[in-house]
Amino acid sequence: MTTAQPLKFEAPDQGEETARADLYGVLAALFYAPPSQELLSAIAAAPDEGDGVLRHAWRELAAACAGMTPDRTRDEYESLFIGVGKPELILYGSYYLSGFMMEKPLAALRTELATLGLQRGDKVTESEDHIASLCEVMRYLIASEEMSQASVASQKQFFGTHLQPWVIDMCSAIEAHPQAIFYRPVARLAKAFFEVEMQAFDMF
Repeated sequence: MTTAQPLKFEAPDQGEETARADLYGVLAALFYAPPSQELLSAIAAAPDEGDGVLRHAWRELAAACAGMTPDRTRDEYESLFIGVGKPELILYGSYYLSGFMMEKPLAALRTELATLGLQRGDKVTESEDHIASLCEVMRYLIASEEMSQASVASQKQFFGTHLQPWVIDMCSAIEAHPQAIFYRPVARLAKAFFEVEMQAFDMF
């Protein structure tokens, strides 16, 4: 699996595809591990213009980042997504698609990743159906210089198969959890973005 690239925040007049890839990268970083102070500061200081649900969600996340510390986000991340025994919240697609971890949806995902020439890195501990890994694959597909991979059709197929059936449920579960303080606006941004992606792919 490719690893998340260094996050870069640019003015809103950047190319739409670059903006999409960057936002997938941001979500991959936030869901993979508790954010560092550098990431919190970068999001809090990122340029912000425009209106709409997605922009409102970004503003909410930026405000949350400005008021957070790495220690507090680490405590919340571990409480919500790691815990002792079964986590409070699950970030793996197989769980939402089949009710269990490490099931057939993961096997199908691994087969498709192999056809794309992708595999999990030796240092990556999470399985490929973790939301962070899937966001990183989408970032890769958007930014890839291989036309067959960067095509909208390829992105739509991967998103529709491995993300669309369950990500809104995951985001809603995070939003509703009483202990989700920092990760509530993260989930709202993710939900708003995924819904925009769904609408765009439906028009393709």
